[in-house]
This record gives sequence, structure tokens and C-alpha cells, in this order.
Amino acid sequence: MNYIKPTNSFIRFLLVGVINTFVGLFIIFFLLNAVQLSYWFSTFAGNVIGACVSYCLNRSFTFNSKVPFQRGLPRFFTIILICYVGSYFFSEKLLIWMNQFYTVNTLVEQNGAVLLGSVLYTISNYLGQKYFVFNTVKTA
Repeated sequence: MNYIKPTNSFIRFLLVGVINTFVGLFIIFFLLNAVQLSYWFSTFAGNVIGACVSYCLNRSFTFNSKVPFQRGLPRFFTIILICYVGSYFFSEKLLIWMNQFYTVNTLVEQNGAVLLGSVLYTISNYLGQKYFVFNTVKTA
């Protein structure tokens, strides 16, 4: 359990990611299959609830932050949006560019972009949350 020490916020961040993923997927599948709501509503609701769980757990467990909700919550969703668009846009363009030199089928290219994008998203989201969302240092 040394990995979960208060000084190892990245491991705790990954654990929170697993938890919010399970919560979000549970909500999605429940709304989609048990309640029989639409795909778009179910995925949106599951992702929003997962993001809220992520915010609360990262605020308290990962970063032990006292940043007020009215400051942290808008920053949190801004970071999520920036990291999502930036990571997946960059990874897609990189894999398309690499395909010029190593021809692979579209499915391999897309899956590679998703995998690379998820790694970039996790790292950039962690850094954004640590230094922008939950940072308690006063900025001018």
C-alpha cells in the first residue's frame, strides 16, 4: 500500500479514474438497458456523473484540496474539455501522419489513436488538475 501514500498523487489519480469509470459505465448501462433510455442520454448522463465522482474524489482523496467548488468546478470541466480535445486530436493527426510511412488499415490506425489519446489524456488531465484545478497557491 506504499503506492497510495499521500505523496503519490498520480497513483491515487489512476485509482479515482478506475472508480469513476466503473460508476459512469454502470450508470450508462443501467439507463440504456434497464430504463431503456436513448444511447446519447445514457452516455451523457453516465459521463457527467462519472466526472462529478472524479471531481469529488480527486478534490478530497487525490489532491486533498481546499479549493472552493465555485473556483474548482469550472476549472475542472475546462481542463477535462481541453485535455480531451487536445489529446485525441493530436493522437489522431499523429497516427494519420505515421500511416504515410507505415501503411496500416483504418481500424488499426483508429485504435492506435484511441490508445495514444487515452495516455495523453490521462497525463495532461492529471497535470491540469494538479496545477490548475486543485492548486491552492494564490495566483495574482
